[in-house]
Amino acid sequence: MNDLDALPTNFRWGAATSAYQIEGAVHEDGRAPSIWDTFSHTPGTVDNGDTGDTACDHYHRYPEDIRLIGRLGLDAYRFSIAWPRVVPQADGRVNPAGLAFYDRLVDALLAAGITPFPTLYHWDLPQAQQDRGGWPERATAERFAEYAAAVAERLGDRVTHWGTLNEPLCSSWIGHLEGKMAPGLTDLTAAVRTSYHLHLAHGLATQALRAAVPGARIGLTNNLSTIEPATGSAADLAAARRADGHINRWWLDPVHGRGYPQDMVELYGVELPVRDGDLELIGAPLDWLGLNYYFRQIVADDPSGPVPRFRQVPGPNPERTAMDWEVHAPGIEELLLRLTEEYGARELYVTENGAAYPDTVTADGRVEDLERAGYLEQHLAACARAVAKGAPLAGYFAWSLLDNFEWAYGYDKRFGLVHVDYATQRRTVKRSGHRYAEVIRAHRAR
Repeated sequence: MNDLDALPTNFRWGAATSAYQIEGAVHEDGRAPSIWDTFSHTPGTVDNGDTGDTACDHYHRYPEDIRLIGRLGLDAYRFSIAWPRVVPQADGRVNPAGLAFYDRLVDALLAAGITPFPTLYHWDLPQAQQDRGGWPERATAERFAEYAAAVAERLGDRVTHWGTLNEPLCSSWIGHLEGKMAPGLTDLTAAVRTSYHLHLAHGLATQALRAAVPGARIGLTNNLSTIEPATGSAADLAAARRADGHINRWWLDPVHGRGYPQDMVELYGVELPVRDGDLELIGAPLDWLGLNYYFRQIVADDPSGPVPRFRQVPGPNPERTAMDWEVHAPGIEELLLRLTEEYGARELYVTENGAAYPDTVTADGRVEDLERAGYLEQHLAACARAVAKGAPLAGYFAWSLLDNFEWAYGYDKRFGLVHVDYATQRRTVKRSGHRYAEVIRAHRAR
């Protein structure tokens, strides 16, 4: 792919996963339930009644999965650490057996020449913390910083790159406003307070990581979308502005020292629980910023709908994924440039980008997922165009390494570069995985 020539020679090539989606072993070595254990075991919340109890059994099969990472030629692996393994209860006591798993994982990655990129929070709040009020309460952010310090103390001699939060939008809006993810609430006040305390947790954890790990490179990951109005009407243009505030600016402005967008504060009508010094903590300079990109959003005014009063309308591109998401690669280029030009990003990573398709295994054991291979090529080319225009993109993590538990969609939606037969746990590298490996080899051979 000659159109990738703009990518730097030291570009990091990786894949991403998260703990609850792949680890399984939910009752082993002192792990306690998370809000996703509770949510997924609640009837009617997850397609087919699926849960993450076993998932990909990565907890036991991680050596095999690391070999797959090496086989694909990846030099970086983004994974999340399960808070309910490390600090299972609300009393703050560290569980040595749970932390030891990540010790083993990091050592095995480094032995294979793969750089670990752990994320401290990918939605699996310990249920014990939820029982004490969860993210709407400030104490949860304070407990998160203590958990971050414990992980850093154990792994900080070997881990340099740290992510604090993954997609706080989902935890806040989808989990506390829309009720479609754990903990399944539909409360605007709780959602806004959650968003604030997640940002505070990021700031406090950043402070703890810097104290424990000299030279740490710390960032966080947001899922962002390009926003377009459905029409040129004043109502749709205003709806697009609200959508941009809800989906993008609310998550970007505070961590870049700008505070919260005033138009959105007024729209939500919820008083933020700000204390002296909080906004400085939240807005401390980032070493890197992660972008998770899946689709653009075309929006129309919805004056009778719930705050923030917009609705998404279908995009014109007929190419769609199994999630019914429009394929629109130019959006990733647009967002990388926006983060560079509007927010002054110094180092960017695409921390997730991928697509679900209805994969099938052929009689001779192959998975010919040509659509996903094409999706990767389109989006990588768009990344390279952004770099050519000045975006400081340092790496790309495909979502996902493995087919996995896809949250409320259960196991039907497959995003992996590697197919997982959940009955046998057999792993099969798909055509997209082989194509990704070819792209990586070609880039390194320049």
